[in-house]
Amino acid sequence: MPLNLSDTLRLTPQGDALIAHLPGDYSNGRLDQPPEAGFPFGGLLAAMCVQAMRQGLDLTASLRTLSVQYLSAARFDDTLAFRPRLLRGGRTVGYAAVQAEQDGRMTHNASATFGGDAEGPSIAEIAVPPPPLDSLDPAATIAGPMAPRFSQFVEYRFDGGPNILGGNVGEPAVERLWMRMIDGRPLDDVGLCYLLDALYPPAWTTTQRPSPMTTVDLRYDILADPTPETAPDGWAFFEFRMLDLGLGWTVDDVVCWGADGTPLALARQRRKLIPPRRAARED
Repeated sequence: MPLNLSDTLRLTPQGDALIAHLPGDYSNGRLDQPPEAGFPFGGLLAAMCVQAMRQGLDLTASLRTLSVQYLSAARFDDTLAFRPRLLRGGRTVGYAAVQAEQDGRMTHNASATFGGDAEGPSIAEIAVPPPPLDSLDPAATIAGPMAPRFSQFVEYRFDGGPNILGGNVGEPAVERLWMRMIDGRPLDDVGLCYLLDALYPPAWTTTQRPSPMTTVDLRYDILADPTPETAPDGWAFFEFRMLDLGLGWTVDDVVCWGADGTPLALARQRRKLIPPRRAARED
């Protein structure tokens, strides 16, 4: 198992591409099942896209937006070839894109906006500060054979959860929790890309028999660069909320706050429910 996210995100130049390895430990399948029982974790793929654009295009400005389309499932224990390209560069804003493929088959496509901060008015949504980290039970985490494989790399601290498998029946499909990477690495935009997807779908808290689903689109807005003050020891506070479930789709929002209540990032994810017959074949 890779020691940490930094090891997994290490990309190797090869011709016109950057090559990454996709370990099975980053499956969204359960720990008590083989990686192939699930799909590659979307948060890792999003983080790889950002890393490929930064490394391949020598980008140093802050990540502001990221949009990833998941076109087909990548294979585990194989390599992914990333080909980033600069769409337009500028003094204050840059636009980039990247495509990833395995054996000539495109797996996902991403676009991003990078830009630096500037002096000027600063108005942010007033939010209730997160509950103090040390006020929550360390046992309020994700553990056991039902935990997704990608959760091995994350430390969780739930505020009233986890509520997976029916804990929110009759209640809003919401999960609130502190998270950080298990190795305690300082939180940066690449780490945020991982953590903003590092939970089960909120819809799975509303029933004891969750529907299988797969991510189609994942979109991020990074509002402020995390710092040691806003994300001490790599910790940040997240709220995952289901907005809609119906007609074969589900849409979720995520908000991330710093320890002082500073909004750090927003995310929206659209998933497609897998029909029961197809899910049975894939099992």
